[in-house]
Amino acid sequence: MAEAADFQGMGHSPARRWLRRTASLIAGAPLLAGLLAGTAAPAAHAAPEASGPRTVDVSLDTLSPSAPVKGDTLTVSGSVTNEGKKPITSAQVDLRVGPRLSGRTAIDDASERSTNASGEVAPLGGKYKVTFPKLASGISQDFSLSVPVSKLGLGEDGVYQLGVSLTGQTSAAPYQQVLGIQRTFLPWQPEATEKKTQLTALWPLMSSAHLSAETGSDDQQTPVFENDGLAEEMAPGGRLEQMVTLGGQLPVTWVIDPDLIATADAMTRNYRVRSGDTTVPGRNQAIATQWLNSLEKAVKDRKVVALPFGDPDLASLAHRGKNVSGALSHLQPATDVAGKTVETVLHVKPSVDFAWPVDGAIDPSIIDVATSAGAHKVITRGDSLQDNLPYTPSAARPIGGGTTAVVADTRLSTAFRGDMTEAGSSTLAVQKFLAQSLALTLQEPGNQRSVVVAPQRMPTATQAQSMANALRGLDPERWTQSADLVEAAAAKPDSNATTKVPSSARYPKSLRGQELPTGAFLEIKKTQERLDNFKAILSSPDRVAAPFSNAINRAMSTSWRGEPTQAQQYRTTVETYLLSLTSEVQLIPKSVLTLSGRSATIPVTVQNKLVQGVQNLVLRLKSDNPTRLKLDGNRAVTEQPIKIDGGHSQSVKFTGAGNANGPVQVTAQLYTVDGKPYGGPMTFQVKVSEITPTVMLVIAGGVLLLVLAGIKMYSQRKRAVARKEAADPTDDDGAEAAGDTGKGEDADGEENAHGTKDTGDQQAARATDPGQPSDLTPDTGPESADASGTGEKVDR
Repeated sequence: MAEAADFQGMGHSPARRWLRRTASLIAGAPLLAGLLAGTAAPAAHAAPEASGPRTVDVSLDTLSPSAPVKGDTLTVSGSVTNEGKKPITSAQVDLRVGPRLSGRTAIDDASERSTNASGEVAPLGGKYKVTFPKLASGISQDFSLSVPVSKLGLGEDGVYQLGVSLTGQTSAAPYQQVLGIQRTFLPWQPEATEKKTQLTALWPLMSSAHLSAETGSDDQQTPVFENDGLAEEMAPGGRLEQMVTLGGQLPVTWVIDPDLIATADAMTRNYRVRSGDTTVPGRNQAIATQWLNSLEKAVKDRKVVALPFGDPDLASLAHRGKNVSGALSHLQPATDVAGKTVETVLHVKPSVDFAWPVDGAIDPSIIDVATSAGAHKVITRGDSLQDNLPYTPSAARPIGGGTTAVVADTRLSTAFRGDMTEAGSSTLAVQKFLAQSLALTLQEPGNQRSVVVAPQRMPTATQAQSMANALRGLDPERWTQSADLVEAAAAKPDSNATTKVPSSARYPKSLRGQELPTGAFLEIKKTQERLDNFKAILSSPDRVAAPFSNAINRAMSTSWRGEPTQAQQYRTTVETYLLSLTSEVQLIPKSVLTLSGRSATIPVTVQNKLVQGVQNLVLRLKSDNPTRLKLDGNRAVTEQPIKIDGGHSQSVKFTGAGNANGPVQVTAQLYTVDGKPYGGPMTFQVKVSEITPTVMLVIAGGVLLLVLAGIKMYSQRKRAVARKEAADPTDDDGAEAAGDTGKGEDADGEENAHGTKDTGDQQAARATDPGQPSDLTPDTGPESADASGTGEKVDR
């Protein structure tokens, strides 16, 4: 944010100009500088030393209190490291207090030269120093300085530059010179200002996507996680654990992605984690439970803002997705589920009418997309909606259409983006944050303003700790007063502030290059269409609707910025799993069928391997040659409704009528009730082999001849037996002898099933009775996915 106030009073004070001229003279006379340093009176500041090569790194690790008042003692600690090749003798650590800085831009300029080895400001001298007889090359030494604030020479309220320097001598330059210095800022506001700045600090609670679309087939629908990395973030010392612990102690507005809350809640129960091609049980329920309990306590009685579920990338949707039909339709459902999720899990009612584009960068298309889901307030930043005023105006700006832009201060919002793992970096960031907030208040002390701090979406643990230290520095409320985001958005806007949304051409190229590509939204559209078709046939569509809808929202998340490969993998995983589910309802492949006769039934089997039933499906059968084969009367296409319980199959029979011999290709296809194809088509061949009346007559004649021939043979045999009995009658002994054989044969040498003789009539009857046939077996098992056998014949 460019403020003209930063340019007011930019000229250096006469004392500072004198110090600069003096420093220039002394730099040309090293021996004189050493003399002046050695003879300076203890009660006064020593004269500045010459500036030598920057061979010493000075780290300023602690500064307490960060914003002192009268009567305090300022304690500064850190370390000095000799990075040169030569040892340093007569090394001395001093504290230097520069003049009061005249504005926010002056603070920025001073930050850029914070390590420039210049001795333009004299050290405090006296007993407020630390000496080292020798500082060897590559060696570090710790130091600690304590100085009463009354000895710092601070004047009127404002921001002063504070420097910690190391002076010493080397064999190449045997005189005292400044070999290293580190500058920071000291806010000086001993008394509370009449009108304090209303400061709103956002505390974002978000993470990347961890939960997949896959769930178990059990009643609880056990969730499957892509990885168990979320447990590490929620464990003691982890990033999210630190965010909750620190945020619970600060007057902040929580900005939450409900997906994180839903994912943590899923972890409190049974869950599974992907491990290669399989899944393993998750074992971090206790960590998730503890984290959620801590969060619930932290947000109690605090203002909570819920972003749309999954934190969708508004800029990507505006620039790449809005031209893909259906892409914007996900925003409103994501907003609806956001409020319900936070209220259910955390038992607090959130505000859901805020949108937060990446880095607060906006243009007209982003505003349109943000407000399409019901958001009336858009969190932006001063480097996007820029002002040209002599002060920093209040955050709230009406930008038309009933929409309010809440403009976060750029300097304060980006103060902790760097690496905060080192104590020195954190201390410098905290002091600069406090200095900028005080300078902002002092721009117009009589004009109370409302300022918003919107940091990065996912701060590291050390960044969060630095942010917390800075906000604690404002606790005495000498120049700021805490407010929540809803209050900031409702504050009276400054009539002089800019309300014109910047054009699309001004959107940062660096951010545009990280957006989701158009292809990503085309993939999401394909997945959504497949999901809609799938839900339409299910008896319990809710079992798949919520997991997949949430996964689609995650696929559009802001967290994928800078990770295009991981984003693509996630979208592919969701689509692949959905495809595997839809293919569980399928047509069983068939081989060639033979249709003998004018009409017969054609069976087609539909299999459902899902645990729930399917309905609202239609099986449509089409004859590619209706002249040769017609279906269900006199039609080329016929269909029947399908309803199958989970884990079952259904064989659907159609009537086919053949009019001419030859093969006919038949296509079976499942459709939803609204006419959309479900799955792929299944084709098979039907061989029509018609039997004409002439052929039937010939066959009948042949059968008749066979019957007549059999009767004749029977009659002849019966007469032969009668003649034999008349010529050679058998007595009782012979009959008994015949019975002793135990073979149960009759006079014709044939035995019956009971070991007794059959009469001729019985033999004739048995010869013509084929016996009871066995039961017919079904052509396809009820749950078999194998193709039917070759040469299958249909039932007539």
